[in-house]
Amino acid sequence: MMATQATNPLAPVPPSGKPPSMQHTPLLLYSSLGYAILIIYASLYPLTGWEATGAPPLDFLFADWPRYTTAFDLSTNVAAYVPLGFLLASAMRPRLAAKYAWWLAALLAAALSFSLESTQNFLPTRVASNLDLACNTLGALLGALPGALWPRQIMDNLRHLHWPEHGKSVELGLVLLGLWLLTQFDSTTLLFGAGDLRNLSGLADLHAFNAVAFQRIESLIAASGVMATLLMASLIAPFRQRRLFSLLLLLLGLAAKSLAFALMTHPKTALGWATPGALTGFFIGLLCWSIALLLPLTLQRLLAATALLAASVMVNLAPINPYLENLQNVWNPGQFLHFHGLTHFVTLLWPYLALPWFAFHRPRPTMP
Repeated sequence: MMATQATNPLAPVPPSGKPPSMQHTPLLLYSSLGYAILIIYASLYPLTGWEATGAPPLDFLFADWPRYTTAFDLSTNVAAYVPLGFLLASAMRPRLAAKYAWWLAALLAAALSFSLESTQNFLPTRVASNLDLACNTLGALLGALPGALWPRQIMDNLRHLHWPEHGKSVELGLVLLGLWLLTQFDSTTLLFGAGDLRNLSGLADLHAFNAVAFQRIESLIAASGVMATLLMASLIAPFRQRRLFSLLLLLLGLAAKSLAFALMTHPKTALGWATPGALTGFFIGLLCWSIALLLPLTLQRLLAATALLAASVMVNLAPINPYLENLQNVWNPGQFLHFHGLTHFVTLLWPYLALPWFAFHRPRPTMP
């Protein structure tokens, strides 16, 4: 009747009695649903001007090859559904065999794409396309394959389920960091600046643009944003991997920001975000984060929340940058216009979604 497997006597036993690798995590399911909602928003953006054209809604399935299409349009439609396929297959994997999870995830993603393409018949600004449907399905198939074969131990280690009482806050934190990466694709905002609500509230720019003053506040915003994001990642990651996880997240964020600039203007301007003020704040934020890691976890959480709040306030007080404002005049968006609408929406809300998270997350170091 005695268990024969070797266990760590110091490790807490999960309430379910199951080892961490056998516990079901809703993180992937929540992420799948959240990402599907983002795809729905992006596909039906700007969500206005609905009208019936009188054309049969399924005619697009049998239409000829579109007259105007680009490699960017095709690759974007494929890439948009790769994460959805991956997340759906990963969420199904504990209960289904790999091949069934793969095909069912691709089928669900294809059904979502078909529904959205059919709905686009009622939006004058959108065009239903069988080619888009095919690209979306291909992307889901490509993403679902590694998702179906993905080792669950990676997620279990990241969520550090040996502290199951913190599992839900860790899951929510990972989702918030995923949304943070999405905000970096909005190239109309300052580096790591988010939460500018002036357009929504109808408030005008409070200050005239002054290059010297703007560089200072740009540095403060970048420093606060870097510090808040890296500390948030450090509080979520396994204790011994917190530096690696945080820096990897930061590099992905910079890559996303560079890609957004390259798409909006020209590949040669991919580093347009790297202004003197932004770079100064970036390195100050890195230094402050490195020092903050030496503090107790409770103080790290407090500093992260304070830095995020400060960055959000300063974003709303900063003068409008004429360079970023004029990007829209030279931008040839194509299909990226709708994705930009999505990223800008998430950028507006992200700080106000992340701030409450610090109130209930209680990080504890991982046991050896």
